[in-house]
Amino acid sequence: MNNQDLKNLKKRYCIWLYKTTKENFDKYERKFTQVDIDKDIMDEMEKKLLGSYLPHEKEVLQKNINDFHEYIANKEKACSELRNQDKKIHPDFIFSEIKLDAIETVILKELGRRGLEEIKSLYEKEMTERILKKTTEH
Repeated sequence: MNNQDLKNLKKRYCIWLYKTTKENFDKYERKFTQVDIDKDIMDEMEKKLLGSYLPHEKEVLQKNINDFHEYIANKEKACSELRNQDKKIHPDFIFSEIKLDAIETVILKELGRRGLEEIKSLYEKEMTERILKKTTEH
């Protein structure tokens, strides 16, 4: 095996490690970002509800908004089990963050800053493609 083959093998392993660990970490982290975005969506929906809808329309829409409030509350409860006042408390969450940081450090050592940026970019591209593909298949 020549040096380039060895480097390619290491790179593929780093990509796999990053991808699997980042996916695991994102399972936790996305809950928090989703709650933030959901709250912003709720605020915008409530502003629109106060707008030009007729009373009977508002009544029907209010049920949907109440359901969305409940959905957000349940998601916030799940978040509080992972984090308490911005402090991570769930061991798996903490471990996944530590592991991801360690993998990024090793990638920097093995492949340099450009290599890490490339792997992160590939990951984001794959995740975005998964979302778009999932949406169009249904």
